[in-house]
Amino acid sequence: MNGFMEMANVALERIEFFLMDRGIYMLTFILFAVGIYGMVVCGNYMKKLMCMNVMQVSIIFFFLTFGQKEGGTLPVTIAQLFSAEDYINPLPHALMLTAIVVSLGITGVGLALLMKIKELYGTIEEENITGKGGGL
Repeated sequence: MNGFMEMANVALERIEFFLMDRGIYMLTFILFAVGIYGMVVCGNYMKKLMCMNVMQVSIIFFFLTFGQKEGGTLPVTIAQLFSAEDYINPLPHALMLTAIVVSLGITGVGLALLMKIKELYGTIEEENITGKGGGL
């Protein structure tokens, strides 16, 4: 019984270390999985659009974590000159600003299309529009 407790403690320590070290990636994976699940299961086009936005946010979040570094400083501070390894990487942040703008554009076009679909069909439920089975 004592050996089992030691093994359980070691396993718990490994899990805690993994979550401290890689927990942010697990969060992004869970968000992405929730987005995919919603896109597949939901029969309402508005819910599908929201799930697509959740997927986009998880991808942006994932790339922003690449630019972070423990103990890193902003690359725009010139009060003291540091070596390159002391700065965080600004490229993912700049690229994700562009991705946020594209995401807003996609959402706007999607909402406009949903308004047109609602006007033409009177509903935004996939099952009523396509005649095939939807989800929730």
